[in-house]
Amino acid sequence: MMAQMKDLFEAYEILAARADNSFREVEKEYGDCIKCRVQCSDCCHSVFGLFAIEAAYLSHHFGRLDRKFRREALTRAGKTDLELLDMEKRLREAHGEDAEAMLRAIARERVRCPLLNEEDKCALYEHRPITCRVYGIPTVISGKLHACWQGGFEKGKPYPAFDLDGMYRELYGLSKELFARAGQGDSDRASLLLSVSKSITTPVEELL
Repeated sequence: MMAQMKDLFEAYEILAARADNSFREVEKEYGDCIKCRVQCSDCCHSVFGLFAIEAAYLSHHFGRLDRKFRREALTRAGKTDLELLDMEKRLREAHGEDAEAMLRAIARERVRCPLLNEEDKCALYEHRPITCRVYGIPTVISGKLHACWQGGFEKGKPYPAFDLDGMYRELYGLSKELFARAGQGDSDRASLLLSVSKSITTPVEELL
């Protein structure tokens, strides 16, 4: 299966490089507004999902980590899963089937990513998801502008923003191709999002 995914992983890495380039371009002009630094882990407590191509990519590289690091991360992942389940139950009770209210509430939640080690550093930083790569700059999500609350970007002012909506469409396309190659071309599982904890605790083959 890994041989079948090689070119899809390469295509994903091109998207990740695009995200990195966008970050650097904004940083050149608005460096004072970006507060990202080593051991700043604000983005590592945000709740977000991964498309299948990202989950598979993360799972693949997680499997190549030192066993000690994997064991520590898997222990943290168990705790993270429990927190996510509790969060979902609590928000469902509060908002029912109101999807928009649920999304707003999730954006305010804080759950520690299992890849964040005891030194407040990402165990898979070089292979981190695209959402993590652009967290410190303005982004467009669901047609709305968002920016890290710690940053210096002022509300109402025009800034260059990374189009996460467009990126999500491309990630969906790669995920759809991934499922097609796994013999699930008729399924729309490509639209489902997975947590980081689910991604690293599940072998690549079982994600498909």
